[in-house]
Amino acid sequence: MNINTNSSNKANSLSSLLLLLSAVYFVTARQKVTNIISQGSSLTPKGDSSWLSPSGLFAFGFYPQGQNRYGVGIFFAGLGVNKTVVWTASRDDPPVSDSVTLRLTADGRLILLQKSPDSSTDIVTPDKSISYASMLDTGNFVLYNSDQKIIWQSFDHPTEAILPGQILSNGQELFSSRSESDHATGIFRLKMQIDSNLVLYPADAIDASQFSYWASNTYGVNGVNVALNLEPNGNLYLLNSSATIVKNLTDGFSEKQRVYLLKIDPDGILRLYSLSLDKKGNGSLIVWQSSADRCSPKGVCGLNGFCTLYDNEPQCECVPGFDYVSPGNWPAGCKRNYTVDRCKNNDRRIPYSMRSLENTQWEDDPYSVLKMTTEECRTACLEDCNCEAAFYKDGKCRKQRLPLRYGRRLLTDSNVAYIKWASSTAVIAAAPTYPKTEKKKVRRLVILLICVSLVALAFMVFVIFGFLAYRHQRRAYKKISAKSNYQSMEDIAPRSFTYAELEKVTNGFQEEIGRGASGTIYKGTLEFNNKVVAVKRLEKPLAEGEKEFQNEMKVIGKTHHRNLVRLLGYSHDGPKKLLVYEYMVNGSLADILFDPQHPPRWDERIRIALDIARGILYLHEECETQIIHCDIKPQNVLIDAYRSAKIADFGLAKLLKADQTKTYTGLRGTRGYVAPEWHQNKAVTVKVDVYSFGIMLLEIICCRKGVDFSLSEEEAVLEEWVYQCFQNNELAKLITDSTTNMLKFERMVRVGLWCILDEPSLRPSMKKVLLMLEGTVDIPVPPSFNSYLTAI
Repeated sequence: MNINTNSSNKANSLSSLLLLLSAVYFVTARQKVTNIISQGSSLTPKGDSSWLSPSGLFAFGFYPQGQNRYGVGIFFAGLGVNKTVVWTASRDDPPVSDSVTLRLTADGRLILLQKSPDSSTDIVTPDKSISYASMLDTGNFVLYNSDQKIIWQSFDHPTEAILPGQILSNGQELFSSRSESDHATGIFRLKMQIDSNLVLYPADAIDASQFSYWASNTYGVNGVNVALNLEPNGNLYLLNSSATIVKNLTDGFSEKQRVYLLKIDPDGILRLYSLSLDKKGNGSLIVWQSSADRCSPKGVCGLNGFCTLYDNEPQCECVPGFDYVSPGNWPAGCKRNYTVDRCKNNDRRIPYSMRSLENTQWEDDPYSVLKMTTEECRTACLEDCNCEAAFYKDGKCRKQRLPLRYGRRLLTDSNVAYIKWASSTAVIAAAPTYPKTEKKKVRRLVILLICVSLVALAFMVFVIFGFLAYRHQRRAYKKISAKSNYQSMEDIAPRSFTYAELEKVTNGFQEEIGRGASGTIYKGTLEFNNKVVAVKRLEKPLAEGEKEFQNEMKVIGKTHHRNLVRLLGYSHDGPKKLLVYEYMVNGSLADILFDPQHPPRWDERIRIALDIARGILYLHEECETQIIHCDIKPQNVLIDAYRSAKIADFGLAKLLKADQTKTYTGLRGTRGYVAPEWHQNKAVTVKVDVYSFGIMLLEIICCRKGVDFSLSEEEAVLEEWVYQCFQNNELAKLITDSTTNMLKFERMVRVGLWCILDEPSLRPSMKKVLLMLEGTVDIPVPPSFNSYLTAI
């Protein structure tokens, strides 16, 4: 709404402005009464464990987080309930022991001192030296410089909650805790988006509507710089820079002697709590929540799990053939309880069958969509080696790969999920049996006689009219064959084209869209279905071109993954060799990554890195034939219409035999991304791809090329510059995007440095790399690069 349109809206504007001024007055008035925390002050978990606000309502200091383990943060100290944490310092660091000391040092640092080993860690890092601190009655912990000016305050850096007088500004986020007792970053987040919408997402999802599970529905409403505000009376609303209330989530409450707290809970629900200031009162009450449906948060049951409500209480279950990864820890998801055998299309004794889950919703990311019956859908998935599950709804079968995400049971949804699972006996198609009676025998005999008569009559008709229908049937056959070939290109295998067909598809090879390592790429359109494709014409000498053509056919023909560019067809007319790929509308990763005008945002870069890692992992460990790509670089990563990354250009790929782990071959790849063992004539393993990925990962997170001589000598070589900044604890120098998450950035840097180690055996496998990128496993400090840098 706009307050300038009529008198009613003007009144609302005045009211909202008065509310805002009252909130500011409340904060200012409470800030005048402070407890000064001077330099030299210290806390210990078992001694003076906190610094209290003047009224004793809030405290900053140690709170218990497990047996003899402690976190550091802000919590309610003066209520008749357990310590309710509202802010956590360094929340993803491990809890500390009772031997640490929190100290405001004489040189103006707020640090944690460890006795063994003797070390210190900064709790916060303001731009200037801290002269003194104060815990205010608003719940705001404030640091001041010698001019008595605020240089840092907790209200500007919310973690999982906001308090009255605090706002969630445009672009800021709240992240849930892992659990009520573990305040590390959890799996859900609340974002105040720049488009004015307040949205709840899974923490690892990008900002896209298909991943949200609650929103304020204020997209693009009433101006810019919309922020979430919480007032002392519990009034929760969105306010823009013109002091216009965009939306009221609550209208405030009249109860006295209560304080309010807005928090995104570990289960993903955003709740407004009312806490009694009377220690004998009724404690904590929920006065508003984003949803009463505790299965609505996407991902509450982890991968391959789905949520069901029983008497409004959520219960997580695993899909058939899966067990909990960690019983009791639902977000950890589910894993297979049997060993997966290699699926071979010519083996009709595959011990698999299909189990159904009715009325279930999932993230829908199919690699094939077919119109068929439910029984045909079951059989189609069962006989498809790539299909691990299928969703059937409204006559459409949507083939899926694992893992399945965001599952829940919803009785109003008619979707049926079919899960492929190992069974003791394989029944691909079993015909029903019926009791044999004399009556049925007679009926079958009659039917048989009728059928024979009809067949004889039909044969006579075909003989009479066969010649007349011959030409018509031949033309129809050609049309059906062409249609079948095009459709098979989508769902079964690459199609063979003639050179003349592809010359027509590309309009005489007129529109060049790029050049690969082995040829030129042209844009074309298939005549049958108007599908846009990319046609690659190999242009190297005959022998070398023949080898690369065969490599691409062998490799891509055996692969099928959402993060690999799909081969749709080929032409092999003598020396003229062409490949037909799906068209990537957004070009290569290099095109968007090294664009200084429109570089990708941090969250998009992280998603792209994960896409690439999953694609390489598939090549290394999940293909029937293990594949070394040999030329991983941004130019060989293409971006589709949904901004997903796909690996391309298999012209240099090396296939390993079933019993091989390494091979000897000539130098391949692109300078700057080539692993050291290529130059040393050593055996090549999948670790050469890990090295190339490491170089590219550093380029992705720093948004620059690996070598750039337009920069200073110190910064010209990216891998050297990153390691120096990491070693000197100066990673902030590398950040180019204000939305960058510093914790994730350091994690990515560590992964990249591990990947580019000289010694191949020290580099992690791509499976380990993916786990480290996802934050599933801890990442130790990479070994010293001194010898490596000296060698360079």
